[in-house]
Amino acid sequence: MTKMPVTPAPTNDPLWSQGWYHFAARHASPNFGSRPPQAHIDLIVLHSISLPPGQYGGPEVPQFFNNQLDWQAHPYFRQIKDLQVSAHFFIRRHGELWQLVSCNDRAWHAGCSSYRGRSNCNDDSIGIELEGMEGAQFEDAQYESLHALCAALMQHYPIHHLAGHEHIAPVRKADPGAGFDWVRLQKNLGLEARYLPLGLGAKHHAKER
Repeated sequence: MTKMPVTPAPTNDPLWSQGWYHFAARHASPNFGSRPPQAHIDLIVLHSISLPPGQYGGPEVPQFFNNQLDWQAHPYFRQIKDLQVSAHFFIRRHGELWQLVSCNDRAWHAGCSSYRGRSNCNDDSIGIELEGMEGAQFEDAQYESLHALCAALMQHYPIHHLAGHEHIAPVRKADPGAGFDWVRLQKNLGLEARYLPLGLGAKHHAKER
């Protein structure tokens, strides 16, 4: 499938500066690269993460995204030793929003993946990590931050698809899982069901974006 060139974003948008969102705390990760020249940034991918699994609020996730995690601090960390990953955004349980990679750049969050007829989803997606467990529920504050962020992304980039890691890499991944409320996200953004993975959206007649 031929990729379309990125639609230029408004240069005078007060919410953005070179792919950095002004309402996110900036914690730059070294784990990123350039997007392919013809990348069409039209996909948001949602993930969930907690380190150690099921523990929230500590420094481990940011340390992991910055290659600073103490691999000896917990037995689980040996499974992810030497991985270099990142996402564009990280949303804490209480709703605090961090940005780790400029949205104009390619974060390393999707891995081997395929969606809407394209492979290598890192090339043309924006990755958002929610602090939480795969399959578990998320906090109201996280949804509020996520809704505001997605609305800002959709105003600035030609987003037409939202999916979970489980939908772009179903053999390998299962996050964010059954605990994530896709209908809540859809309704708060005023989206038609076609923006979401098949079967996850509520049918209603939102105005076309």
